[in-house]
Amino acid sequence: MNRGLAVLGVLVLIAGFVAYSMLFVVPQVQQAIVLQFGAPMQALKDPGLKVKMPWQNVVYYDKRVLDLDPPKQQVILSDQKRLDVDSYARFKIVDPLLFFQTVKDEMGARSRLSPIINSALRRVLGNETLLSILSDQRISIMASIRQQANDGARPLGMELVEVRIRRADYPEETSLNIYNRMKSEREREAKEFRAQGQEEAQKIRADADKQRVVIVAEAKKQAEMLRGQGDAEAIRIYAEAFGKDPEFFAFYRSMQAYRKAMTGGDTTMVLSPDSDFFKYFKDIDGATAPQ
Repeated sequence: MNRGLAVLGVLVLIAGFVAYSMLFVVPQVQQAIVLQFGAPMQALKDPGLKVKMPWQNVVYYDKRVLDLDPPKQQVILSDQKRLDVDSYARFKIVDPLLFFQTVKDEMGARSRLSPIINSALRRVLGNETLLSILSDQRISIMASIRQQANDGARPLGMELVEVRIRRADYPEETSLNIYNRMKSEREREAKEFRAQGQEEAQKIRADADKQRVVIVAEAKKQAEMLRGQGDAEAIRIYAEAFGKDPEFFAFYRSMQAYRKAMTGGDTTMVLSPDSDFFKYFKDIDGATAPQ
């Protein structure tokens, strides 16, 4: 009986091993292919408990959307401008059997999709201008790129969900040339503004000099007029004051003439004794001056 129980136990173990090797589970987020000696036998997209032969094996693929970062490439636009385009894409496996037959795994899928996407980018962007890429047409351009890339992805069992341009820049040498051109343009504008400023400054300075000359001339004219009026008023006052006593006025004028003429100790004057210049010195000893 013990022998019978041992045999039964062995049979149960064998049955359990066979059942374990025949049953497998396809998760909700995955899909599978049953292989027999390396050849695909069945594609399973629905999740759940599945059955296979013990000598068969299972390969799983993700049903979720996967990311792809193609290498950056240079594109020539229709207006002959060059751009370094950095793109990204999202794809999913729609036919696991075809996917296995063409690319085997995700690494192979990414290596095949990258040139397909870059080729579509070159074809579509090669017919567009920089202005159209930066405008509202960008959405339709991206749709065209995705459509053309899908034409190459579907025979591989994949479908591109999205293709986007992450960044598009001028190449470094082009950016340097643009920077130098912008710098030269700004320097030219600065020189032009500076020349205009100097011209305007000269005009303002010339106008200020002209106004200064006019103001100074007007001031001098006004000063001469006021001085003339003052001299005339002084003469009138002097005439009015000295007209009251002409003899005193003559004496006062003579004293002023003596002061001016005899300033300094080495002044020598040769005059006739009868000169009117010294008429107030004739009776200097005490004689009465002529009336």
